[in-house]
Amino acid sequence: MRSTRLFCGFVVVFLSPAIVPALAQNPATNPAGPVPAILQAKSIFVANSGSDRDLFSGIYSEGRELPHLFTGDEGRPYSEFYSALQATGGYKLASDSSQADLVLELQLRAHPAPVNSAPGPLAEFRLIAYGSQSHYVLWTITQAVEPAILQKNREKNFEIALNAVLSEFLGIAGKTPPAAH
Repeated sequence: MRSTRLFCGFVVVFLSPAIVPALAQNPATNPAGPVPAILQAKSIFVANSGSDRDLFSGIYSEGRELPHLFTGDEGRPYSEFYSALQATGGYKLASDSSQADLVLELQLRAHPAPVNSAPGPLAEFRLIAYGSQSHYVLWTITQAVEPAILQKNREKNFEIALNAVLSEFLGIAGKTPPAAH
């Protein structure tokens, strides 16, 4: 009996330097795999889910224009995203959702700014990928637009965030994101 305990103690002492680092490694996790429908898509329909109006100029209250975050109008995010996706050359962009393998819905949302932050609302892009036949949500990407005081910086941050949404989608889809410029 004593020899069994001695042997077990011997094994623990000499093997623990090899066992402890192995146990300390991160546990094996299943990698988050892209949805096959996204990987296999050849054609995409891009839907404009709209933009919150108070993010753009032209909103009037009591005869004066309210402050805005971005230039252009509510269709700007959709137009720029559509053009950028088309420029990648990776997909045929369908004019009808029934002709597409995948439906992407883009929205630019406003959130009230926290107290003691930059004036005006904060903005966030949301891109949802749907299966065109199943109509189930396959993937959702959200990307905040960093707030800025100066208009030129808000415009730059808008472009950075929209490009990040496109790059993340292309990465999920197994496509090469466009080079940053």
